[in-house]
Amino acid sequence: MENTKKNIAYFHLPGLFEFYDLYSVFLPLYREHREYFYDRFEIASVYGAPADCIWGGGRVGYGECKAEDVLALMNEYGISSRLTFSNSLLRPEHLTDRKCNALCELFAASKGVQNGVIIHSDLLLEHIKKNYPDLYFVSSTTKVQTDFDEFLSETERSEFKYVVPDFRLNKQYDKLAVLPQAMKDKVEFLCNECCSFYCKDRKACYENVSRKNLGESCEDHICKAPDAKDGYRFSRAMKNPAFISTDDIMNTYLPLGFSNFKIEGRGLGSAVNLEFLLYYLTKPEYRLTVREEIYLDSMLDLF
Repeated sequence: MENTKKNIAYFHLPGLFEFYDLYSVFLPLYREHREYFYDRFEIASVYGAPADCIWGGGRVGYGECKAEDVLALMNEYGISSRLTFSNSLLRPEHLTDRKCNALCELFAASKGVQNGVIIHSDLLLEHIKKNYPDLYFVSSTTKVQTDFDEFLSETERSEFKYVVPDFRLNKQYDKLAVLPQAMKDKVEFLCNECCSFYCKDRKACYENVSRKNLGESCEDHICKAPDAKDGYRFSRAMKNPAFISTDDIMNTYLPLGFSNFKIEGRGLGSAVNLEFLLYYLTKPEYRLTVREEIYLDSMLDLF
């Protein structure tokens, strides 16, 4: 089958600031040895935020790499950079934050690939749209829109280039299949969520992260889901009813007209994120080869 936009899977990867060292080794390998990787799977963007960004959301306290270095690396490989500014509790006084505005200015001014912002707050959306119109917007999964009609309304909003639905909508094929193609092109599925499918505290968890990014004093959110104490396990995520496998992408989502897929993992270690790159992008017969290339470069910390 001929490779066209409609049958290529575009991946949106975690760790823009958090995994600079990993990507600085992986991306040259990805370019120079394209035969190692699935022909129909491409890297479209990498998302993240520096530590201590008050507009940040989803995860807190990660990302030490300099913005200029991050931007230069992504530009070199023609990959869109996305700032994860999904704080859900922003107030007007937060919009003047110098660090976050400076990041928007830097990424908006970048030539070549258009960069974007993953966003929750409509207040922040209006601020960025007015002051940094060259950035595009992605509606964040932190909105936890588990109702399909609510998600549908979000997808109809013209402000958003992409919308990441709650992972529990991933397998509602009967409803997804009948969406017009223009809406299908905007949907970006979260593939590897490890959170319990039946969790009722997801929104509260994200709000707790938002408070911490704002510097507010608050207790840690304690997840009550089964096995939460064990942390993230890719093997467990694969058993989640909402998990999207490579086979699912090739045999179900692409034929239905969906082409955008998000991988979570900003708060995890680089070794775990390498496993995501191996599983979702790398042909099985080359996974050991890629793993050895990364390890032997001595850029990956396992402990």
